[in-house]
Amino acid sequence: MKIDLKTYGLTDQIDQLAATQPELTLARVTGQHRERYDLISAVGPLPAQVAGKLQHDLAVETDFPAVGDWVLTTLAPDHQLALIQTVLPRQSVLERAAVGKTGAGQIIAANVDTIFICMSLNANFNPHRIERYLTMAWDSGAVPVVVLTKADLCADVPAKLAALADVTLVVDVLTCSAQTGDGLAALKTYVTGNQTVSFIGSSGVGKSTLINGLVGHAALVTKEIRADDDKGRHTTTSRELLRLPAGGVVIDTPGMRELQVQGGDLTKAFADVTALAAHCKFRNCTHHTEPGCAVQAAIAAGTLAAERLTSYRKLQVELSYSDMNAREREDAKIQRFFGSKKKMKQARSHMQQIRRR
Repeated sequence: MKIDLKTYGLTDQIDQLAATQPELTLARVTGQHRERYDLISAVGPLPAQVAGKLQHDLAVETDFPAVGDWVLTTLAPDHQLALIQTVLPRQSVLERAAVGKTGAGQIIAANVDTIFICMSLNANFNPHRIERYLTMAWDSGAVPVVVLTKADLCADVPAKLAALADVTLVVDVLTCSAQTGDGLAALKTYVTGNQTVSFIGSSGVGKSTLINGLVGHAALVTKEIRADDDKGRHTTTSRELLRLPAGGVVIDTPGMRELQVQGGDLTKAFADVTALAAHCKFRNCTHHTEPGCAVQAAIAAGTLAAERLTSYRKLQVELSYSDMNAREREDAKIQRFFGSKKKMKQARSHMQQIRRR
């Protein structure tokens, strides 16, 4: 039986790109297991690996296929395995800095239309975490939507929404409860036709439970959070693309216990700060003590929270480090905190003298 790839998110643009190489078979990456991939094509599921030539030509880790990618393939001589010959251009890419890999990036999902940023309304609630996720999401090229889960466990939902008002700005915010089913209908309105959505967030916030609600059955394993601290346990251990019965596809991702921003768009994630900065007296205003600073004036007037500027500065610094290797980041931090390596050594020597007294 032939599969209509439009039900797996195929767009006219991707279809036209594939048509330029009719000798190759178009497929979408639905799963990844180290060097092996799961694909879906018009003729059905295919196990695959990257062809030798493509593997040699790819420059960095993030150029390799990721879940959500559209690829062009051939069959191996034994016809038991597809060989990925080409990764088609990505329309969007959700990426973070890889934990433990200095200077490296890690693709979370590719070719996503909407990113659901999930945070539960229990002890996991943290507006600053949403700021970080939004910075990453806006940079991806997809549209972020904030999904507040476990509303049935929250005694004052309006207060939580008010706490997020300055952070979310033009972003849609949904509240959901997997226990009662509230909010699931609103969630489904974002997944229509050939749309691709992805869920991101910390472990235990209920991403897999929401996806099961969209799929209509228990496609993903779920676990209860720890009762002592409301922290989640990893349920999803790999990325997976699932087709939804009403149309569209969803990409589930492992919970992120550590979110290091690889790239980001602060102009959208901090639209309030950047809009004010446009009215500062000096174009290169750092919003510290410069005269005519519109950002500091807004803080003094109470129309901008000081914590918002603090978060903005912190992410500015983090993003400035994102393209550096380990040695470059270390040098940049020394320059930032001490001014030079010589001054750092002087400060260290001074501290040692103090300890000897």
